[in-house]
Formats: sequence, C-alpha cells, structure tokens
Amino acid sequence: MRILMVGHYPPHGGGVANHLDNLVRELRKRHEVHVLTYGPVEPRSFEAEFVHQVTVPPVYGIRGTTFALLGAKKICRLHREFDFDLIHAHFVGTTSYAAVLAKERTGLSLVVTAHGSDLEHTAKLTLGRFYVKRTLANADAVIAVSHWLAGKAASLGAGRVRVVPNGVKPLQPAEGRREYITFIGALRDYKSPETFIELARVFPNEKFLVVGDGPLRRRLQATAPPNVEFAGYRHDVGAVLSRSRLLVLPSRREGFGLVVLEANSLGVPAVGRRVSAIPELIREGKNGLTFESFEELVNAVKRLLEPKFNARAGALGRKIAGLYTWSAVAREVERVYEEVAG
Repeated sequence: MRILMVGHYPPHGGGVANHLDNLVRELRKRHEVHVLTYGPVEPRSFEAEFVHQVTVPPVYGIRGTTFALLGAKKICRLHREFDFDLIHAHFVGTTSYAAVLAKERTGLSLVVTAHGSDLEHTAKLTLGRFYVKRTLANADAVIAVSHWLAGKAASLGAGRVRVVPNGVKPLQPAEGRREYITFIGALRDYKSPETFIELARVFPNEKFLVVGDGPLRRRLQATAPPNVEFAGYRHDVGAVLSRSRLLVLPSRREGFGLVVLEANSLGVPAVGRRVSAIPELIREGKNGLTFESFEELVNAVKRLLEPKFNARAGALGRKIAGLYTWSAVAREVERVYEEVAG
C-alpha cells in the first residue's frame, strides 16, 4: 500500500512524533509510507523524499488552522503525484481536519488516531470541538491508544473505535546504582509536577530526579527541597531509568502513559494517579500501584521502596512491557487499513 501519514514527525519532538516515527519504521518494511508534517523542518537524509511539509506561522491559535487549510491542499497535490491508498492522520483536531477536507476532495479513505490531549483538551475548546467532532464523524476508522480514550471518542460521536496501544521501543540501559525516585514529563500543569515536589518533602532522605522541561521549571526549582535534582530534557531515557528505583506519574490526565511501560521495560515499577488510561497500564499490585489522594501516594511509594516488593513488581513489569511491541502495533494498524481500503 501507499500510505500518507499526517501529523508531527521528527525532527519534531513529543509523543505523537515519537509514535509516528516508530510506526512508520515498521510499516515501511511492507509499504511505501509518506509523511506530511508541520514546517519548516529539515527532514532526515535517509527519508527526505518521503517527508513533506506545510510551512505555518509559529503562532498559537493560527498555526493549527493554517495547517488545516494549507495541509488539505497539499494532500490533494501529493495524491495527484503519488496516488495514495489512504490517509492516516494522527491527533484529532486541526491536523486531522486537514485530512477530512482532503478526503472530501479526493475520496481517499481516512484513518484517524486519537492520542490523548486531543480528546481531553482540544475537544473542550470552542473551535477545537468543531474540528474534533467533524473528524470523528467523517473518518472511516478511528483508532484510540487506550480503552479509556476509546470511550471519550465514542462520547464525541465516533462510531466503532479500535484500540491499538502504543508500542515500547527498546531502551538502552546503563550501568549505575538505582538510587532515584523519578519523574519524567513536561513541566506543565496537567502533569502535576508540584505533586512530585511535595512528595520529596515527605522523603527527605531519598533522592528525587525531575527529567523534563517546561514553563513550570523555574518556579519548581525555586521551591524544591534540596533532595530534588533537575536534569532538564534528556534523550537517554534508558540511562535515567537504569538509575531509578521507581517512577512516579502524578498526571491529572494521560491518554496512554508510555513512560510507565518504558520504566517497566527496564524493571522499574511505577506509581501513577488513578485517572484516564493509567489503570490500564499499571496493573494494581503487579507492575506498580495507583493512587487518588496524596496520602495514598505516600503509602504507595513506601511500599514500592520495600526491596522485595520493588524487585517483584519490576520483574512483572518487564513481562508486561514485553507485550507492547511496535511490530504488533503495526500489524493491528494494518488490519484497520485492510478494513477501510481493502
């Protein structure tokens, strides 16, 4: 098949770009896959001829709508040149709406993947809700990365939703003593990093590590106790997790929570807030624990710091993470393609 992916893609960073990068690598073993992404970017040399872009102004609110309009025109031009079998858009909103407009003009089948904040945040905005609902109503197939997110998609008007989770890319481990209680994520409100900082005050003799960057970093650093280290954005997540005793995910919403599986893949158990898709990944008492109140979080951390329980949860985590491979994800996505495009 000849497939056009639409969405954030390397050199862009972030969850959608990471997802697309891994999925495209797998699908290219059997298909010709092109990508349309936000410009301006410099594509990687090994795939330059397959990566296309729409240059948009770097202004929040204008950027997405511009992509929707110009992206639709670009998709039509690319289809005339390459004759695609289908479009697969990632992130339900302005990105996917570009594909909806192109579908109306080309008749191409459209698959859309919901990743999380699209249905949890974008869908709550006035214009965003329009893009989301129009996309879900016009897509030939909707994929959600979790069962929780599939329910959200259905509530917003999607028909049958297929659940295809993210895969876990093998991480490069590193030598070193496991000594940190670790947070990995954007330093933004919905990730609730302040909960992690408050947790550090309860365990003054433990080392806490914050990995990530964002608008809250300066304030968090100014108020954090001395047992908290800020590492900024890191590309070597495997090395970070290799030195971690457990992962804390205090997010108030998570469409999937890939970092849980990344930690588990290296034998690191996790504790996460009992919201969104987190209970689907953290199997209570097996590869980690979940919490609602801060008191529950403190008790969960105490238990996960117990050596025997930590080792058992880490071992189970490795087995669970091993079920989430990108090759399996690609096969499930191909089944969806076969349903909509034959």
